[in-house]
Amino acid sequence: MRAHARWRRRRPLRTRLALACTAAVAVVALGISAAAFSIVRYELNHQLDQHLTQQATLVQQQHRDQGPQVVYGECNYLAAPACAQIVSADPGKPPNEPYLLPVTQTTRQVANRQRAGYFTDLTIGGHPARMLTTPMIAAPPGARQAVQVALRADSVQEGVRQAGALMAAVAAAGLLLAAVLGRTVARTALAPVARLTRTAEQIADTRDAGLRIDLPPGRREDELTRLAGSFNTMLGELEQSVAAQRRLVADASHELRTPLTALRTNAELLSRADRLTEGQRERAAAALHRQLREVTGLVNDLIELARDEEPQPLLEQVAVGRLVGHCVDTARGHWPAIAFTLDDDADSYADGAAGHGAAERTVPGVPARLARLVSNLLDNAAKFSPPGATVEVRLTAGLELTVRDHGPGIAPEDLPYVFDRFYRASAARALPGSGLGLAMARQIAHAHGATLTAEAAPGGGALFRLRLPG
Repeated sequence: MRAHARWRRRRPLRTRLALACTAAVAVVALGISAAAFSIVRYELNHQLDQHLTQQATLVQQQHRDQGPQVVYGECNYLAAPACAQIVSADPGKPPNEPYLLPVTQTTRQVANRQRAGYFTDLTIGGHPARMLTTPMIAAPPGARQAVQVALRADSVQEGVRQAGALMAAVAAAGLLLAAVLGRTVARTALAPVARLTRTAEQIADTRDAGLRIDLPPGRREDELTRLAGSFNTMLGELEQSVAAQRRLVADASHELRTPLTALRTNAELLSRADRLTEGQRERAAAALHRQLREVTGLVNDLIELARDEEPQPLLEQVAVGRLVGHCVDTARGHWPAIAFTLDDDADSYADGAAGHGAAERTVPGVPARLARLVSNLLDNAAKFSPPGATVEVRLTAGLELTVRDHGPGIAPEDLPYVFDRFYRASAARALPGSGLGLAMARQIAHAHGATLTAEAAPGGGALFRLRLPG
């Protein structure tokens, strides 16, 4: 069993499939040939047995009142009529001449009605023959006799041999055809797998994720073709992922180049602190600390963006209303020049759903990550709002959070890209930030099963809409 398993592992799939198809067709061909041979042999023997039965009936009708005797003489000639004899159940009653056919104790039992008639294969004069022994129905009164009738079986055996040879030839042709069909079926069925393998090997050699499996037009949607199509889809996703990673690395390198250059400049400046005045040293040190914070924040944001899903052990039921209220309070401290208003629709919802307001609704999530999502939306709204403007925050009973500012809004050409990494509209390039806040917000929303969209607010400004699950 182990050797067979090792042999199967070493054989290619195409070979195993070809052997399986060949074996299946071969079994069918051999089975049909064997069945046909059995039917032909049975019919030939059955016809011979029917002839013997007819001859036995004829002997009984012609010699019903006669004693033991040999009715027909010779059985040595193929074209001769059946040789027949009447045998008495009493061995003491001899026939008119010696019996030509063998008489045994079983023959006496048939004559004595102790057993039924039977057929026997025997050899007479060096030739094959078949004999029927049956009770004599129309025997003389008080006599118990049996009739034995024999016929040469050369023609039957020759017919059986010819049928066997023909069936063997048919079986051999079936085996050959099975091998050809098995190889053809394996090659045709595994053609998509072969193309998939070649494409995978070529991708491994060239590291080119843009390669695809060529699928013939108007193809049938079978399992292997669907597998090849799914593999092409997977390659497309892989290509997009690789391109996104390369773009992230390139964008991160570009964004890090400026602060790192400034850090190096300030570090070199502080290395010559003995040549600077006290004020210059303080300004250089403050700039160095500020740039370190920016670089640290940028690196932390990149780490957060590199994580595609939330750690399951950190999930808990988060009260959405309280979390949004805390984030709004924090934003008021960070942006004192901006007014933040919060409407959570708690009172209106309490009348319609078992007394639970939006502030009491909970969703499964990571509190710190959800707080980061809401804070990023509030910071983005505050950053684009002029001093003294209002940022309107509203949480509905259906767990939909909207953040609306009264700034310049989002240009239609920028709207499809506001959630891309490092994307900064022309109006935002002069403002502080790395262009990762909204990308991170959308990733956190996606990881929590929520949707985050941006749109132009009626009357000016931008409106961000977060729909939480549940």
